[in-house]
Amino acid sequence: MKISTKQKIIHHAIELFNKNGYASVTLADVANTIGMTRGNLTYHFKDKDILLDAIAEELWAKLKVERNTSRQLPSFENLHNWVQLYYRFQKAYAFIFLDYQVLNHPSIQPKFRELTKQQIKDNEATIAFSISAGNMHPEPFEGMYRNLAFNTWMVSFYWLNQQIVRGENIDSTSEEGEMKIWSMVLPHFTEKGLKRFRDFFGADYLKKLGESFNTDISEYVGF
Repeated sequence: MKISTKQKIIHHAIELFNKNGYASVTLADVANTIGMTRGNLTYHFKDKDILLDAIAEELWAKLKVERNTSRQLPSFENLHNWVQLYYRFQKAYAFIFLDYQVLNHPSIQPKFRELTKQQIKDNEATIAFSISAGNMHPEPFEGMYRNLAFNTWMVSFYWLNQQIVRGENIDSTSEEGEMKIWSMVLPHFTEKGLKRFRDFFGADYLKKLGESFNTDISEYVGF
């Protein structure tokens, strides 16, 4: 299917923004990549802010479709799927997730704040549902599960950022991030919850959590 000129501009702009950063790319750069004049491009997008508005609208529309097609019942399957979804969008729209100024842009900030509140609320609903189903222990200390809901969102939302800071391969899958999240959640599972977890993900899934922890203190502290 032939894409419109506007969609072509948006597609190439996202590629350039991801590669070079939003602030470093001009409309002329985008036009040159497409093989059109800056004047022709500004016929569709008068300035970069309007172009960013269009990119943001595309992002929100895709996220809305994904949310509407997900199962409504709060479950750790949904959490698992949402972590994968976040990671795909972080790589597809990396310049948004990695740039503080872009995250605070009027086209971006309100939507992300709304999305964040909803995602944390969804995580809380997942925990509440798991407790009621007997898959998680009741909250051992007041505030712990609200923190768990928040931390789960934080790991998934900032996963790409930490990969870049640590010099990790950003072309990898979301699996490592998923394992970090399960490492926070699994200790709160009941035996019933662990069985259901193994039944759904497979008996070998937990083996992917990583290397066993070294308890030899001499490896960490010199005396």
